Amino acid sequence: MSDLRIVSVSDVDEAALEDWRLVHNLIVPPAAMSLDDVRARSARNRLEVAYLGDTLVGCSTVRPPAGGGDGDRAVATVIARVLPGFRRRGFGAEIYARGLGLARELGADRIETVVLAANHDGLAFALQHGFVEVERYVLDGESDLWVDLRLADTDAGTVAGSASRSGTGAGS
Repeated sequence: MSDLRIVSVSDVDEAALEDWRLVHNLIVPPAAMSLDDVRARSARNRLEVAYLGDTLVGCSTVRPPAGGGDGDRAVATVIARVLPGFRRRGFGAEIYARGLGLARELGADRIETVVLAANHDGLAFALQHGFVEVERYVLDGESDLWVDLRLADTDAGTVAGSASRSGTGAGS
């Protein structure tokens, strides 16, 4: 493990909300969010920010498991984002592993993510961490290409999934 410090974001922690928004908007500009958007997202999802000392490194989103649309499986979305200057140092893997653990604690038996296709580092990260591409698409009225990915089944057959269309992803 590194000296990475990962902090949960609450809707009343303005500094953490702003740090999460900064990372998200730098990595996923087509889905840029206002502070009010992030506040609303923090009410539905588990958001975290990661720091090395006091330096912002990345952020994550875990969408709690939801059934429906995929049989009776509990599907969660795990998204890890790392600022470009901190990539390839193990921080993304640490942020992702924490998010995956949280998704499992929340009852997920399927894991998904979605990555902006232009984010080659994010796609490579997802593929290296066991995700397989499911679909590429452009949202109605937009021009950016997104990639849905699914975490391949583990030996125990307990983790797999398909991605949702929200505009961010593992490593994105």
